[in-house]
Amino acid sequence: MDLRPPVAFPGRPRDAHKTSVGTVLVVAGSRGMVGAALLTGEAALRAGAGLVTVASPASAQRALEVKTTCLVTRPLPETSRGALARSALNEVLALAARVDALAVGPGLSRDDEAVDVVRGLVAALPPGPRVVLDADALNAFEGRPDDLRALAGRAVLTPHPGEFARLTGERPDPARRRPALEAFVARVGVATLLKGAGTLVGAPRPGGGLDLYENTTGNPGMATAGAGDVLTGVIAALLAAGLGPLDAACLGAWLHGRAGDLVARRTGWAPLIATDLLDGLIEAIRNVERRDA
Repeated sequence: MDLRPPVAFPGRPRDAHKTSVGTVLVVAGSRGMVGAALLTGEAALRAGAGLVTVASPASAQRALEVKTTCLVTRPLPETSRGALARSALNEVLALAARVDALAVGPGLSRDDEAVDVVRGLVAALPPGPRVVLDADALNAFEGRPDDLRALAGRAVLTPHPGEFARLTGERPDPARRRPALEAFVARVGVATLLKGAGTLVGAPRPGGGLDLYENTTGNPGMATAGAGDVLTGVIAALLAAGLGPLDAACLGAWLHGRAGDLVARRTGWAPLIATDLLDGLIEAIRNVERRDA
């Protein structure tokens, strides 16, 4: 196992304050899926973001406020089904204009109105913040991946094989994951992390061509609900700290897997759950961050 990260972890100056080290907006959650929003937000904090706001359907607020101490929460208009309402879009856009990075998608549901919010956000994203799209934010573009070209140069997409299949119309053969990812990245021009054993990251090279990275960390114990939400939060924090999409995706995948490997020493594989990864991030990052004291 390679114990060296592929990219240096962002440094933190002595005079750092919470808004100078990265601010993140998490747009996530729906009825029955509040945990996804919580995991994403807490992972962003663990990965170094100084201020994280979780914006979720209004009915999720009570659960979020009971479960968290360090996150800011914002209630958004919702449908009778507990998903984001179309009327939430303007508020999400206003919140997005004030942060360094967004994490969008975990637990949002495939409700029609939530889908419209995601599509509207991508189409009208204000200049400045970078974004990671995961889970239902990717499902919102099922069969229409070309709409994601608007995010070229400022985003990371993090599909698992099922979400990748919905985007492309074809589930990648495990033996042909690389060419499938390369073709997709060439088409949409957005850095993409394809999850799985040996997670792959592909991104367009500024001068032409493609950069491809295969992650070396992680273990089968990470095949557990919520693990992907933690990864989304980590990548969002790295984007907020100033890393570009390719570097944020590569380092995020490595840290996420390294956290899982460290936790598995204590838990084994089968008992490992996503909240364990939050603890694992402490040691994973402590061992690679630069400190002068």
